[in-house]
Amino acid sequence: MKQEIMEAVKKAKELSRPRNFTQSMDVIMNIKDLDVNKPENRFDEEVSLPNGRGKDVKIAVIADGELALQAKNAGADLVITKEELEELGKDRKKAKKLANEYEFFVAQADMMPLVGRFLGPVLGPRKKMPKPVPATINPEPILKKLRDTVKVRIKDQPVVHTVVGTEDMDDEKLAENIEAVLQTIDRKLEKGRNQLKSMYVKTTMGPVVRVI
Repeated sequence: MKQEIMEAVKKAKELSRPRNFTQSMDVIMNIKDLDVNKPENRFDEEVSLPNGRGKDVKIAVIADGELALQAKNAGADLVITKEELEELGKDRKKAKKLANEYEFFVAQADMMPLVGRFLGPVLGPRKKMPKPVPATINPEPILKKLRDTVKVRIKDQPVVHTVVGTEDMDDEKLAENIEAVLQTIDRKLEKGRNQLKSMYVKTTMGPVVRVI
């Protein structure tokens, strides 16, 4: 399978026209024999890509005091304090913009009730509710792991579509990242990858190339 994936990745890169930005590389998997009307057949998993995403991911940390300071030092793209959280609760437009702009949210555990109250209505529907962490934790390893993480989910269609890297990454490294997604499929579906009807790879704006 790895060889087929690498060949498809190579072809997708060749068919993709040059753009004035580095395109992401996506994988699309169509699943057969899966009734998505049954809640047990839907899932929303976070997968850590062994070779990273190739692009920066924006992470916001909701914290106060020492944790807020440590998060800033660890390179969080945004730190939201308790006061700022309350302000966001009054400004739905700003809260929505924030929810769209940042991929992952991390929150100090004892601030979660406030997060639910002020940001829950915008983060909940986007499946971006924060990971609660203790106020005493070192946030650096968490942020590092999230920067390599993608969401692998099945919602109302039997399809998985996720980013697995960027077009300037090595073909083999991209294939290893796709394998990490396939391992999640193996774990979450009854027949694992045998339930794949088809699988494609593509760059952001390029044509799809079939793997299987």
